[in-house]
Amino acid sequence: MPEQKDFDLQERLIDFAVRIIKLAEALPRTPTGQHVCGQILRSGTSPASNYGEAQSAESRTDFVHKMKIALKELRETEVWLKIIIKSETIKPASKLEPLLKETDELISILFACITTAKRNDEKRKNL
Repeated sequence: MPEQKDFDLQERLIDFAVRIIKLAEALPRTPTGQHVCGQILRSGTSPASNYGEAQSAESRTDFVHKMKIALKELRETEVWLKIIIKSETIKPASKLEPLLKETDELISILFACITTAKRNDEKRKNL
């Protein structure tokens, strides 16, 4: 029986950031490519560090705030990926579909984490 690997969101976000870095390196060295490169590098690598900061949050409110920043950055990254795909800056654009899928999954996970943290905070306040 294969070993069950623990789910580690921090590692998944780091792997995502590495994939974004590799994508950025593959973008053309044109004015457009350089602009998109800078934007997607910033938005695509920050969720990992923001999630890391959230793990050391000083309060549940601070945790939610940092998680919302990570979520916002993932949503921005999703937009940049769609721009790259539609503009065919990377060919074939279908090469980016797995990365776009991972972005969507990470957005869903972070959204669920934020929702759960808020719900738990409301329950705690009502005790």
